[in-house]
Amino acid sequence: MHAEPSSAASAAPAAAPADAPSDGGGLLALAAARGDWVRLRTLVALRWMAVLGQAAAVLVADLWLGVQLPIGACAALIAASACVNIVAQAVHPRNKRLTERETLLFLLFDLAQLGALLMLTGGLSNPFAVLILAPVVISATALTLASTILLGAFAAGLVTLLALGARPLRLADGATLQSPPLIVAGSWVALIVAMAFLAAYARRVTAENFAMSLALSATQEALSREQRLTAIGGLAAAAAHELGTPLATIKLAASELARELDDRPDLREDAELIRDQAERCRQILRELARGGKDDTHIRSAPVSAVIEEAAAPHADRGKRLVLRLRGRPAGQGQDPAQPLVRRRPELIHGLRNLVQNAVDFAASTVWIDVDWDEETLRIAVGDDGPGYGPELLGRLGDPYVRRRARPAAAPAGRAGYEGMGLGLFIAKTLLERTGARIHFADAADAEARAQAPADPERGRPTGAVVTATWRRAALEAARGRAEDNPRFGLNNI
Repeated sequence: MHAEPSSAASAAPAAAPADAPSDGGGLLALAAARGDWVRLRTLVALRWMAVLGQAAAVLVADLWLGVQLPIGACAALIAASACVNIVAQAVHPRNKRLTERETLLFLLFDLAQLGALLMLTGGLSNPFAVLILAPVVISATALTLASTILLGAFAAGLVTLLALGARPLRLADGATLQSPPLIVAGSWVALIVAMAFLAAYARRVTAENFAMSLALSATQEALSREQRLTAIGGLAAAAAHELGTPLATIKLAASELARELDDRPDLREDAELIRDQAERCRQILRELARGGKDDTHIRSAPVSAVIEEAAAPHADRGKRLVLRLRGRPAGQGQDPAQPLVRRRPELIHGLRNLVQNAVDFAASTVWIDVDWDEETLRIAVGDDGPGYGPELLGRLGDPYVRRRARPAAAPAGRAGYEGMGLGLFIAKTLLERTGARIHFADAADAEARAQAPADPERGRPTGAVVTATWRRAALEAARGRAEDNPRFGLNNI
């Protein structure tokens, strides 16, 4: 399979991958749109738990432990939190999702109420001071970075006030329960550090989960699109098969009528028109049938045919595609007996994304090398582009991480292209579904690049190389006679 560069293809920039985001934000930027996720019902339930816990702690400390607390002030603060909950439930429907601003205000109120309660009950000497971390962690998992920083700064200010001016706890006999200044300072440092660490950790994990969710959604969408296209092709093949015989009968009958009506030129013209239109329908169905490759109709094909089908959309993009079977260019002479693989949408779309990535970054040539033995099948897609770079090799296959420079020969307006890695993630995910093991590598350094052979068919990749390896039993279809593989359309019209 070879695609020679054409002037049109060289002059026009390659289309950007349809499934790749257009901007290059990082994980935190991706998570910035999560502000409307939080349900009011969730925060209300958490606040009711806090109200019950605070009331129980105050009653136990006052009635059982003999700690003298300002019961009136504590009850007022707890009642204020309960009243806000009641109003929120009365005003808003149960399924309301809060905006970014509403969630931030909700958490700020919780922090202020908890801070005021701690000021009256010992400050950092109160073991429950650790609960001040909870709103910050919730913000880190549900709000944007700016909101989390604002809430964290407010919480840090509260912790500082608790360390400097909280009301000490007193027992019934008048004894004061107050921690030494060194312990208070240590608690202050511990809370600040814990707040920063837990917020950063929770935000990082949540952002990665969010990015993975987006990428998996894109993968599923790509697979569904491939399955729809395959199903449409199968429908076309089935239509060609079913309509072939009736159209042939119509054509035959019209031809016989035309011969019978030699003495009636007006009617003969009508019969010839019917014959010509039937032939035109046959031609249309024949064209449709060429795309009919649904798995229920053609379940398997030689590995080179599957690769050619996957690479076909990128064959006219101005880069030479070289398909080699065990080191020999395909289609030149007698090809070796190839493995017969099942035509799965995951396999075709995954290989297509690998070829697309290689064509995007290749300077002139993309190599698709196929090799196999009794146990394994290997497909390697390489190019003569700039390669991945050592800083990215360990992260390839994850979504939204790629940053690969364009070759100098890239069309105007495409230099400095920054991909998001979504195409490689989709390819890796889909191919792994078929049982493949994926390996990313840079083929060679600058010296080897300069020594690359001028003949592309005997050359080798000097840029990026992606290798997919399967156990043949997982991918290969059972061999049978050719007539056991149904074919519809072309032979029946």
